Amino acid sequence: MLVAYDWNLAWHYRSEYLQGLLTALEVAAVAIVISVVIGLAIALARMGRPPLSWLGSLYVNVFRGMPALVTVLWVYFGVSIFLGINFTVFQAGVIALTLLYSAFISEIYRAALEAIPRGQREAGLALGLGRGRTFVQVILPQATKIAIPNIGSMFIGMVKDTSTFTVIGLLEVTRVTQNLNSTYFQAFPLYTAAAVIYVVIAFVLDFLFRGIERVLGTPPKGRIARAAKARQRRRIELVVQRVEGISGAR
Repeated sequence: MLVAYDWNLAWHYRSEYLQGLLTALEVAAVAIVISVVIGLAIALARMGRPPLSWLGSLYVNVFRGMPALVTVLWVYFGVSIFLGINFTVFQAGVIALTLLYSAFISEIYRAALEAIPRGQREAGLALGLGRGRTFVQVILPQATKIAIPNIGSMFIGMVKDTSTFTVIGLLEVTRVTQNLNSTYFQAFPLYTAAAVIYVVIAFVLDFLFRGIERVLGTPPKGRIARAAKARQRRRIELVVQRVEGISGAR
């Protein structure tokens, strides 16, 4: 028995698919920003002393082992009831992704920070920048350049994992596909369209993050380069003046 597939359905409902994709990207975009901040904090905790290092390790090992489906159900139906807060499906999705991916990003940042030579820290301290400014102005930018490719992979994973949030009613690509299939019973063409959307967005995001990686790894040119060099020259002059002032006081 031959089944007649209606391949025009996906194109006819392209606006619904597009809206579902935008929802998935919004959830993933908010979650990746929060995950990077929390992941960096956890990475620093793991590189610190007990009990912070123990707590960081516990967090990483717990949430790296939890599936996205279990996490979002736990947040939406468990944590919300326990705290007495009614999360929206958007909020629950962001929280679930943040819990999961901040654990992975913390390991990415930890490896990136450990890859920076210790001499960089010592040079910053020798110039009188202080531990905080040395980390923010010298160590963190270099570590971020190393971490960017893997953070891009995490963002693609976030977009894909939003497909599991159909269980709480998030109207993203997979949920749109399920709704259409329940009406037209055209599973193969509709889910094929969903798969194509996920693959295409993965290529687009990979291209964008590779571009960011190239921009961060390429020295600036033209007016931007001149401004950066002028700022760097002023910083060096201030450091020299500070050192001379200390020497004169002695």
